[in-house]
Amino acid sequence: MSAELSYTHGTGSTALLGDTIGANLDRAVAAWPDREALVDVPSGRRWTYAEFGADVERLAYALLGSGVAKGDRVGIWAVNCPEWVLVQYATARIGAIMVNINPAYRTHEVEYVLNQAGISLLFASLSHRSSDYRAMVEQVRGRCPRLRETVYIGDPTWDALLRRGTPDLYEDFWERGSELSCDDPINIQYTSGTTGFPKGATLSHHNILNNGYSVGESIAYSEQDRICIPVPFYHCFGMVMGNLAATSHGACMVIPAPSFDPKSTLEAVQQERCTSLYGVPTMFIAELNLPDFATYDLSTLRTGIMAGSPCPVEVMKRVVAEMHMAEVSICYGMTETSPVSLQTRRDDDLEHRTGTVGRVLPHLEVKVVDPATGVTRPRGAAGELCTRGYSVMLGYWNEPEKTAEAVDAGRWMHTGDLAVMREDGYVEIVGRIKDMIIRGGENIYPREIEEFLYAHPKIRDVQVVGVPHETYGEEVLACVIPHDAAAPLTLEELRAFCQDRLAHYKIPSRLQILDSFPMTVSGKVRKVELRETYGG
Repeated sequence: MSAELSYTHGTGSTALLGDTIGANLDRAVAAWPDREALVDVPSGRRWTYAEFGADVERLAYALLGSGVAKGDRVGIWAVNCPEWVLVQYATARIGAIMVNINPAYRTHEVEYVLNQAGISLLFASLSHRSSDYRAMVEQVRGRCPRLRETVYIGDPTWDALLRRGTPDLYEDFWERGSELSCDDPINIQYTSGTTGFPKGATLSHHNILNNGYSVGESIAYSEQDRICIPVPFYHCFGMVMGNLAATSHGACMVIPAPSFDPKSTLEAVQQERCTSLYGVPTMFIAELNLPDFATYDLSTLRTGIMAGSPCPVEVMKRVVAEMHMAEVSICYGMTETSPVSLQTRRDDDLEHRTGTVGRVLPHLEVKVVDPATGVTRPRGAAGELCTRGYSVMLGYWNEPEKTAEAVDAGRWMHTGDLAVMREDGYVEIVGRIKDMIIRGGENIYPREIEEFLYAHPKIRDVQVVGVPHETYGEEVLACVIPHDAAAPLTLEELRAFCQDRLAHYKIPSRLQILDSFPMTVSGKVRKVELRETYGG
């Protein structure tokens, strides 16, 4: 008898939702009008579901009054705040496509996204840490012909926008709602590309609403839950697994801080009596390592989600025992699949939660194939992980050729990850087919950084690889062949060149000057040798 193949599909007792995001929110507002929907700990602002629904509608009216049509792209370049969430739901209400922009982006990256997506209206933070968003927008707006208006959160431009939402738009609002389909594109999320610039994964109501709902179902969310969300909203982790999982179950979204801070996170859990906490492993490590960790009352926690990179066994033990998260779940996914395909379940043992990334979610399929032939491998054999179902993106925005490279004729999304499916259907991720770097949960594609660094006057050739790092998992190493060996590049010069033009997590933290690169017989650079030689 032949070995069982590495294919499995998820069955579930709950049907897929056929709603738009707006219709689903309306249901939550009707069911739980007086329950809290959103809490912003830094500002102390709170919304019940009735208040949240009203403010979403008010912003939707304002967007209509600003001439935003169905399918128009509305960008949001902001740190975590209540306005981010309002924009998420208001754009969905009127069929506009929200484009998430990483707050760490600098002018080089944001200019590309504004133009590639054709953003006409941009919401932005005023500033955060070293980022002056208004100054950066002013720098690039002359080169972004489609951008007609920028609205800054916490600025008079926000109030001015809201004033456009006049009562005479009532009929337009309901007429627009009746024109929407759950299969309409509703969100573009940029994922780092292997050919220089990021690609815009285009997602529908159906994609992300069902994935958020399914993730929430797996950890038994109800209107009693309060979810602390320190992960960024611009990722699917925050806006889908966080926000949409919450609103589809009547749970409360709790924002602990504009960006991750371990102390603020634990304070929010304690103050708001959260039942669920999200994070990548490095976030949980930072929280556990706080000198006063033991003083926080985390007894209300029961669950949460850890994703982004593998969780060390000792960390998982402490999360379960010391943070009271007995039902914590591990998720695996990618932006292009809305994002989660695999998830551990509430009653899985420690080994499954640390040795695997779970099993397939309901209504999805996964398989492990030979990367060269596409033939499904036997269980226990490594190959490329592929997934299919409602969660697979509509495609990369305006890039049909790149879409065809990622999603095959059978609608299977090829993840690029090497995986092994166990006999019980649980999946282990064992490597990456391409050379993606994962630094603290952020996916970094070397090619994008290489394309950028080629513009440096001192660089003749460059190869970027990920090398081990104790805290972040990996860090970025740039291997450079200089134009002039007598005047080589310094790390300080390299980092200064990248400053304010690349997101901080993409800036190389290490530099190696070389005369040549190790090559294969076919003339390709042996990146694996660069990692092995200089990764110590």
